[in-house]
Amino acid sequence: MTRVHGAHAVVTGGASGIGRGIAEQLIAAGARVMISDVDADAAARTAAEIGAEWVRTDVSSLESVQELAEAVIGAFGSVDIVVNNAGVGPFARIADLTMADWHWMLDVNLYGVIHGVHVFLPILEANENGGHIVNTSSMSALTPFRTLGAYAVAKCGVSALTEVLQLELEEQGSRVRATQLVPGSVRTNIAQSTRNRPEGQSGALRDKELDLSFANSTHWLDPEDVGRITVRAIENDEPYAITHPDRWPAVAARFARIETAFRKQAASE
Repeated sequence: MTRVHGAHAVVTGGASGIGRGIAEQLIAAGARVMISDVDADAAARTAAEIGAEWVRTDVSSLESVQELAEAVIGAFGSVDIVVNNAGVGPFARIADLTMADWHWMLDVNLYGVIHGVHVFLPILEANENGGHIVNTSSMSALTPFRTLGAYAVAKCGVSALTEVLQLELEEQGSRVRATQLVPGSVRTNIAQSTRNRPEGQSGALRDKELDLSFANSTHWLDPEDVGRITVRAIENDEPYAITHPDRWPAVAARFARIETAFRKQAASE
């Protein structure tokens, strides 16, 4: 089991939304936390409000993530828990996407996680007691949603990365563990993602206000709810942190279609 109390943690995309929720719950569980975000002003405000350290990080840049690692070690002396959470989520049909759209989405949502694993895994491996990596995927990696093609491609990559990492860590007997966070509908400001898009890029991706018509139901969670789910998964070394178990029928239906394809092929041989 991963010990959270007394641990040193870093959360990317920690200035708001799911990242802030995870950071708050890690602190509540007794961890020291550094949040990073591309929005320095928001990171500074959030850090002051929740009692965290902060640093500006652009996860799409390997050099920026390396600087984040240096900042964490400089502040805490070590790092035990890494949450690769930063992401963007605008919408567009696949046919309308420009290459600039694809690069931005993959640079942040997929390469941001790749950079986090690449930089922090050796640091965690060097710890006597190992550590824990959390990579934020999405329910869209398990069930398709129209106009979220670029987002889903990135999150499917995060899912594959995390699952292969889990297998390899287990095979080598590593003390490092990895969890895939799979959030569904969460009240965040991801609908304002394009505010942080690099200047000079053009494309079809557009922000879309989230449908909060179910705001008073269990369909929508608050970030702190996701934070509690994530901390519990870290503490119990769970491979998945699932926020919406009620979505299983849709996931099961997808796997049933895949199983049918396998059976049809087997019957034709």
